[in-house]
Amino acid sequence: MPRRWTTTAVVAVLALAALACESGGGGIGQPSGAPPRPSSSARPDLPSAMAALGDSITTGFGTCIVLSNCQRNSWSTGDGLRVDSHYRRLLEANPAVRGNGHNHASAGARVRQLTDQATAAVADGADYVTVLIGANDACRSRIEEMTEVTAFRAELDRALGVLKKGRPKARVLVVSIPDLYRLWEIGHPEAEVVRAWNRGICPALLANPTSTADADADRRSIFRARIDAYNKELAAACRAYGSRCRHDGGAVHRVRFSVDMLNRLDYFHPDVDGQGKLAEVTWGSSGFTG
Repeated sequence: MPRRWTTTAVVAVLALAALACESGGGGIGQPSGAPPRPSSSARPDLPSAMAALGDSITTGFGTCIVLSNCQRNSWSTGDGLRVDSHYRRLLEANPAVRGNGHNHASAGARVRQLTDQATAAVADGADYVTVLIGANDACRSRIEEMTEVTAFRAELDRALGVLKKGRPKARVLVVSIPDLYRLWEIGHPEAEVVRAWNRGICPALLANPTSTADADADRRSIFRARIDAYNKELAAACRAYGSRCRHDGGAVHRVRFSVDMLNRLDYFHPDVDGQGKLAEVTWGSSGFTG
């Protein structure tokens, strides 16, 4: 195959990926393609603006051909046709929310970045805020670098305090962290998955993924326990927030996802089907289903 054709093809694919992926924050605008079937009039009982806080899971990372943010496929504020996100579900009932879905999640974010994201959500005037955070606090280079549980809770409370003070009537949905240990369980027998993980994906859990040595098994167990501890604090922080906060009751953590629900580039982040599943299992906890 001529080298010039190969180069041109690669450039074309990357250009298409750039068009498909959205790496910036802020309002998502009107959904592309055929929109949901919106109501003809505004619903004052439903949000007219929403915001998403969190990490790369909520940015739709890896769902648009390349390993990059792709907010259109986010389970929370996505406006694309492939994921029935919370934003699209709200838009179907309340046209006032159109163009007012703001995604402040960022790849690599830890709980210490959540306060700045919450501040941005307050500036948006968000009536509904989703929070999914914690995976990166555990996914460090070494177990010893994981965020301590007390520090995790303190940073979480600080961010939620910003929301409560700035938008006291807004509804907040706090979502549990997925079961990342299950990710190792289902993925480590697959050679292609292991090759992807060996590029440095979540070393605290996924380093030496096929090893049966006691040290590696103990490391994975410690990681698993830390995720469980974070999830307990997420639920407790939401209870402390008061009646305007809802927790998913561990719904996301209980999802028995398969390798087919992960993107084929890093086998760590959800693909489009995975994002759709996140939207599905969390929507029932949003408070807007009645």
